[in-house]
Amino acid sequence: MRKRRSFASPTLKSEKIGGLDAPVEVRRHPGARRLTLRVSRTRRTVIVTLPVQCDIGEAGSFITRNIDWVRERLDSLPTAVPFRNDVFIPLRGDAHRVVFVGSGRRAPVERVSTSTYPELHVSGHEEHAPRRLRDWLSKEAHRDLEQRVAFHADRLRVDPKKIAVRDQSSRWGSCSTTGVLSFSWRLIMAPPAILDYVAAHEVAHLKEMNHGPRFWALVRKTMPDLEEAKRWLQIYGMDLHRYGTVYDEA
Repeated sequence: MRKRRSFASPTLKSEKIGGLDAPVEVRRHPGARRLTLRVSRTRRTVIVTLPVQCDIGEAGSFITRNIDWVRERLDSLPTAVPFRNDVFIPLRGDAHRVVFVGSGRRAPVERVSTSTYPELHVSGHEEHAPRRLRDWLSKEAHRDLEQRVAFHADRLRVDPKKIAVRDQSSRWGSCSTTGVLSFSWRLIMAPPAILDYVAAHEVAHLKEMNHGPRFWALVRKTMPDLEEAKRWLQIYGMDLHRYGTVYDEA
């Protein structure tokens, strides 16, 4: 069998391109006829797409020619909140203070109630704490999603094959034709009703792999108050992507 030709996506060093405070990705696409430029609001990344035959050096020149446009888009993004000591992040819709407590015989992350804000105590060496916190949040998201998917699957009489939790930047959830439901771990930061809505949405796709009237009837059947959750995601969903940004954790 003939192998499909792969197209590498190298990452340019942003400090060499107009001092941009964001990663720059260069992608080659066989269908591209010209250079295109966009800023990913979820990944906080500058993305240049090149035709296959175009020299990679053109990517830097293209950004430089459009540097004011790129900076304007980057400046419009919400301020990034990397996982560091003493920052506040939402958990199930409520603000929590992150505290790096160092090494010791503790659980990786513990939620501690205080007289002001609840705290998330993250153990281990400081350089590993951001990843440890993210892993814990992913597990919490998986646990909550497992419960809500089971609830909606029972109501709609469907059988999900598997639940996966990832850092999906373009969607909050997805449903494969094989019955695998995938979700963004960032849903654990939203109020519980939002995670519940996304779970119901993807479970409904197990019966209707589209967004037609029958699909929305299924979602409403298992979650009647879906409109409020949809509006929340439209207004506040983008804000969840500013927490624990990968390039600030490196």
